Amino acid sequence: MEITRRDSLTTMPGPTDWFTGEVALEMLFNPHDAARVQGANVTFQPGARTAWHTHPLGQTLIILSGKGRVQRWGGEVVEIGPGDVIWFAPGEKHWHGAAPDSAMTHTAIQEVQDGKAVDWMEQVSDEAYDGQ
Repeated sequence: MEITRRDSLTTMPGPTDWFTGEVALEMLFNPHDAARVQGANVTFQPGARTAWHTHPLGQTLIILSGKGRVQRWGGEVVEIGPGDVIWFAPGEKHWHGAAPDSAMTHTAIQEVQDGKAVDWMEQVSDEAYDGQ
């Protein structure tokens, strides 16, 4: 058994290549293990969001607090909130983040394939974020 105490978790700012706005990443487990499931809590300040991206083996998001938005490529922007669980299929291009008027925290869980858990793409425009 291994217990990771809350005060030993590392929080870092979200890289600007991956995010728009103020984002904090808190690595929960296996942040650098290329052969395992990885998990992190991600807190987005109002209006903050990921860039478009895909995951080779999919991704699960569990919304912990606040209000957010998600969108898959070609789909509509969808509002999300606490208790919602979102599954993105392998290779499904998508983004996720906070609503314009609320911060949002989610747990993100994804598996690693061939040393990679995510493929980052272009930033989400303000128009796409606003559903236009």
